[in-house]
Amino acid sequence: MIRRGFTQKVTVLSAERSRPLAPPGRVARPLPRYRFHSIPTKHSFSLSDSAAACCLMALTSPSILSCRSIHRLNPFLFSPHCRRFRLLPPRWNPRRHSRKFFSALASENEVFTSPAIAKSFDFASEERIYNWWESQGYFKPSFDRGGGDPFVISMPPPNVTGSLHMGHAMFVTLEDIMARYFRMKGRPTLWVPGTDHAGIATQLVVEKMLAKEGIKRTDLSREEFTKRVWEWKEKYGGTITKQIRRLGASCDWSREHFTLDEQLSRAVAEAFVSLHEKGLIYQGSYLVNWSPALQTAVSDLEVEYSEEPGHLYHIKYRVAGGTKEDFLTIATTRPETLFADTAIAVHPEDERYAKYIGKLAIVPMTFGRHIPIIADKYVDREFGTGVLKISPGHDHNDYHIARKLGLPILNVMNKDGTLNDVAGIYNGMDRFEARKKLWADLEETGLGVKREPHTLRVPRSQRGGEVIEPLVSKQWFVTMEPLAEKALSAVEKGRLTILPDRFEKIYNHWLTNIKDWCISRQLWWGHRIPVWYIEGKDCEEHYIVARDEREALEKAKAKYGKSVEIYQDPDVLDTWFSSSLWPFSTLGWPDSSEDLQKFYPTTILETGHDILFFWVARMVMMGLELTGTVPFSYVYLHGLIRDAQGRKMSKTLGNVIDPLDTIKEYGTDALRFTISLGTAGQDLNLSMERLSANKAFTNKLWNAGKFVLQNMPDKSDTSAWELLLINKFDTEASLINLPLPECWVVSELHRLIDSVTASYEKFFFNEAGREIYDFFWGDFADWYIEASKTRLYHSGNNSTTSIAQAVLLYVFENILKLLHPFMPFVTEELWQALPYRKQDLIVSTWPKTSLPRDIVSVKRFQNMQALIRAIRNARAEYSVEPAKRISASVVASSDVLGYITSEKEVLALLSRLDLEHVHFTELPPGDINQSVHIVASEGLEAYLPLADMVDVSSEIQRLSKRLSKMQSEYDALVARLNAPTFVEKAPAEIVRGVREKASEAEEKIALTKNRLEFLQSTVSIAK
Repeated sequence: MIRRGFTQKVTVLSAERSRPLAPPGRVARPLPRYRFHSIPTKHSFSLSDSAAACCLMALTSPSILSCRSIHRLNPFLFSPHCRRFRLLPPRWNPRRHSRKFFSALASENEVFTSPAIAKSFDFASEERIYNWWESQGYFKPSFDRGGGDPFVISMPPPNVTGSLHMGHAMFVTLEDIMARYFRMKGRPTLWVPGTDHAGIATQLVVEKMLAKEGIKRTDLSREEFTKRVWEWKEKYGGTITKQIRRLGASCDWSREHFTLDEQLSRAVAEAFVSLHEKGLIYQGSYLVNWSPALQTAVSDLEVEYSEEPGHLYHIKYRVAGGTKEDFLTIATTRPETLFADTAIAVHPEDERYAKYIGKLAIVPMTFGRHIPIIADKYVDREFGTGVLKISPGHDHNDYHIARKLGLPILNVMNKDGTLNDVAGIYNGMDRFEARKKLWADLEETGLGVKREPHTLRVPRSQRGGEVIEPLVSKQWFVTMEPLAEKALSAVEKGRLTILPDRFEKIYNHWLTNIKDWCISRQLWWGHRIPVWYIEGKDCEEHYIVARDEREALEKAKAKYGKSVEIYQDPDVLDTWFSSSLWPFSTLGWPDSSEDLQKFYPTTILETGHDILFFWVARMVMMGLELTGTVPFSYVYLHGLIRDAQGRKMSKTLGNVIDPLDTIKEYGTDALRFTISLGTAGQDLNLSMERLSANKAFTNKLWNAGKFVLQNMPDKSDTSAWELLLINKFDTEASLINLPLPECWVVSELHRLIDSVTASYEKFFFNEAGREIYDFFWGDFADWYIEASKTRLYHSGNNSTTSIAQAVLLYVFENILKLLHPFMPFVTEELWQALPYRKQDLIVSTWPKTSLPRDIVSVKRFQNMQALIRAIRNARAEYSVEPAKRISASVVASSDVLGYITSEKEVLALLSRLDLEHVHFTELPPGDINQSVHIVASEGLEAYLPLADMVDVSSEIQRLSKRLSKMQSEYDALVARLNAPTFVEKAPAEIVRGVREKASEAEEKIALTKNRLEFLQSTVSIAK
């Protein structure tokens, strides 16, 4: 979290005798008088104007780094102890600090805003930047940069009915990171966007809209209804794509697709015909998930299971031909399905029921219908009574048992959820009403044994919310086993890589145990099944499969005569069928289009791990079968986003986080960076604290840019800028000649570039993001920017200043490049503020790898850092005021002293030492007994005179009082632990907590005693 420094809002500066500005510790000299009442945004300042304007800026700008460093951050910010204006020293170069910090492009088209005039990054500018990127054509693939093979990724098409949620934010962020990285690497990059027609969801939305007008879907013809749906789509269907743009998605919108587009519809028909011709599509009556309210079959993905309170009903089934004592008691959660029972099963090793195996049971309330009692190891002896009723027409597991054993299949349910004539007297009753009535009758006849509470796993429609009914229905299916074999082989032989690799086992398991896919839906919105039936003929035996009606009619005439009449199957295809063609249908398949030749197969498919089976595996199977190629080389699976407590986001819990609201408060970059730091394949707990921290990171980056810009030459000084920009530090000679802090930070940058690039290439985005974050915040902002002030403000050496400027610019512009895929908006804004940019950041060249590093300089600076940290810790331990400068004796070998003394100004500035009283020596000073001794590292020590840091007598009194209080608190904790009643009766967590507090208190007491003894010894020595 960035700590706010001193800020003071000033709207008018009007003074007869203004006190001029100067860096801390310098003597002031008068400046001209100024009376400013406003400064226009595009005001072109003269030299004297700019000095006063910078004073104004200092009053209105936040702290760049922290309140501790505000007075030395740059000459325009105030000392914490003095807010007066001071004047410039004779060697101060004001030209270095009075600039129009616009890039040429920014100032000309007013797209970008410089940190030099903006207090912080304005989130409102994100849309303006995005529109500018798109207008420049940067989202389209470019083959002009010679960066190798195209990088192609297909966007998982969100539902056309959808509005942005955090799941969308996750996939957009990760895919945009990939696209932006490979675009900067020079590869022709194509990210294909689009939306899904979402058959059930869209039809429901429009039906609800019509209901408000008093119209039912069935009141309209199919053509009239679909016309209304298309009208709705044209009016509202673009909402989700607009919201995706808001996240910064750099996809090629000129190639945007909709699954019901004409070309994609042709692809769907071609796929159906091709699979049917290969014998992979067939029609039959099988058990499916049926939605009574929607009146359609639904896919497994569209069924959500919820834990709900219910009952377990115990019912007697009498054994035919036996006595009153011969009966089996079954336990079921759905008694109304007993009318569809075709057998009763027990475990073959269950001795309780062994004597009944092979006999017949009488189904209750059916007037004596008999069913066999069979043995099967599938039966769970521990559940209920250990007796299983088999209703294959209404249970998926029972259905498979019946198919295996050859049992008949009965259906007791109508498609609207009412019972049919198989239920006898319960015919026409709603399934849940029939359950109540049946149980009452069972109890009355003595066949109802008991009803007990039981938690049910209820299948509900994802769209309508009603309870799904397993039902036997005539549908179209795809034979999956031969397709699955090819998809399994692709992973086994390495043609397809799944990331993280642990999901390979799940992928293999699902494909190994795959079932045939029901692809027909009883809807009006979607791709009509390309099957035509013959008027007057049996639908199951006589039908035509064709790409369109014209082709179907030609085939029908050839087979049945010229007078034949045909009609199309009323059903539509499962939405997932068209989605399974997405990677190649969006590139022009089945035509041999230019895009298909250039960009297929694609590079990677990124999506949530929860649809690995339903979408990813099906795309692999369809791609292999229809194109002969795996549609992508990699599958990258992300986790789900949960709330801070790890709970799934839901309206019921009230924990849904809206991405658009988040963007308004924290900015798109902060949201993207937060999401991207999650581990691949694992769920991410999203908290406001993380978002706040990364909003602060955005602000930190902005303020660092402000600092860099304020310390660059004037843009008009072309010769100075030529010298700066020529420094690339890409040779060992250019690196080793740098001063120690500069050599260190450049070497660490080069290490970072190698590491981050490797992480990007392996799709380890969380590691790349953390490394960039740590380097920028820890190494660059907290260390090098601070160290550079000794060159920029107190050097007096133009050569040293120029080197620092070059390093600041070099490191900062490379940080912007590395960070751009994560945080595109703020990085582009800052990049555009830097003068003389040859390329816009989005298409700039990625930093080179394997650049030189000076390991010796890195270790030396790390040694110096250890010394500075040790001094800072000692100051903190003795509560030395931040502004107070103290003396020190640095003890080390001559080699170490050589590089430490060469950067004594840096040491003094970052440790708050009085440079005139810092001694460098190979031997300890004579007053070591009255100094705080610190060891920074082996061979590097320092002695800090105690008198400089603290009033010894006052500190002894303070510590004595503190020690007494700590001892009392410790004694109370020990007494509590020694009380038998507390230890025996208190909860284990409470006892453990008290023990931990006692241990911590004991440790603090020991430390305080040691410190007190040390202070007392110094007093004795002084006497």
